Amino acid sequence: MGFGEWIIVALLVVAGLIGLHAARLKRGQRLAEAAAPRIGKTTKVPGGAIHWVESGEGPPIVLIHGLGGQFRHWTYGVAEKLAPGYRVISLDRPGAGYSERDSDDHAALSTQARMIADFLEAEGIEKPLVVGHSLGGAVTLTLALEHPDKLSGFALVAPLTHPVSKPPEAFAGLGVRSPLMRRALAWTVAVPMARKYAEATLAMVFAPEPAPDDFVTRGGGVLGLRPRAFVSTSADFVHSTGIAELYPRWEAIALPGGVLYGDRDALLDYEEQGAALVSRLPHLDWTVLEGRGHMLPITAPEETAAFIRRMAERAFAPTPAA
Repeated sequence: MGFGEWIIVALLVVAGLIGLHAARLKRGQRLAEAAAPRIGKTTKVPGGAIHWVESGEGPPIVLIHGLGGQFRHWTYGVAEKLAPGYRVISLDRPGAGYSERDSDDHAALSTQARMIADFLEAEGIEKPLVVGHSLGGAVTLTLALEHPDKLSGFALVAPLTHPVSKPPEAFAGLGVRSPLMRRALAWTVAVPMARKYAEATLAMVFAPEPAPDDFVTRGGGVLGLRPRAFVSTSADFVHSTGIAELYPRWEAIALPGGVLYGDRDALLDYEEQGAALVSRLPHLDWTVLEGRGHMLPITAPEETAAFIRRMAERAFAPTPAA
C-alpha cells in the first residue's frame, strides 16, 4: 500500500472516530432532553424563538435566568411562590434552554433585550415586572434602559451590572470568539470536559452553599451537557462584555426596582456589582442576604420570592392622581 493510500485510510479512521463520538454526543443530548424535556410554549420573534411557561393569575411577572441556565432555575422554587396573586412567566433567554436565536451575534445584550421585548408584544404581556438573575440581570437592565415603555419595574437578583475585571474560574474555557471554533469544541471536547468537571463547576457556582442533589433534573442542569448549550453559553459569555458600553448609561433608568445579593457570592462581587449600581440609582431598593452565594433562586427561594413580591408591589402600585 502506497503512502497516499495510507493517508486515505488514516483519514477514514479519523472520520469514523469523529462520527462515533458525534453519535455518542447526540445520544447524550437526547438523554438530557428526556430528563428535562421541552414543556412550554414557543413564540417566534424576529431573530429566533422564545420557549416559556406560565402559572398563576394577576399582574405579570417575567423571570429571566442567567448564564448557562434556563427557566427551570426559576421554576425550581420561586415561580410557585409568586403564582398566588401574579401571572408568572418563566422564559428561556434567546438561545438558551429550548429557545432559539438565528446567530451567535444575537447574544448581544441589546439584541436579547429586543427579542424579549418583541416576545412581550407578541404575547400581549403588558407592563410586567421583569426579574433578572446574574446575566439575566444585565439583560433586564438593558430592557429597562432601551425599552422602558414595556416594563412597570424590575427586580435584579445577583445581577451583572458592571464590567468584570477577572472572569470567575467557573467560566474558564467559555471565551471562544469564533462561532466556528465554538461548534468544533462543542462537538468534540467541550461536553466530555463539562461532564468530567461538572461537580467542581457546580461547587464554584453555588459556593459557599451546596448545590442541591436534584439540581441536575429539577433545576435543568442536565441541559447544560449538550453541544448546543456550550455554543450558547460561550456566545453569551463573550457578548456579556458588551456591558462596558451600556453601564455608563444606567443613570437614565427611572423605573422602580431593586437589587438582591448574597454577601458571599463567589461569582460576582456584591459591592462592585450590586452596591455600585444602587449608588448610581439611589431610588432602587437594596437587600443583602448574609452568608448566601450566587444561586439565590435555587438556594434561597423564600427570600428571593419575598424580594420579588416587594418589587412587584412597588411596580404595580396605583399612580397617585394629579
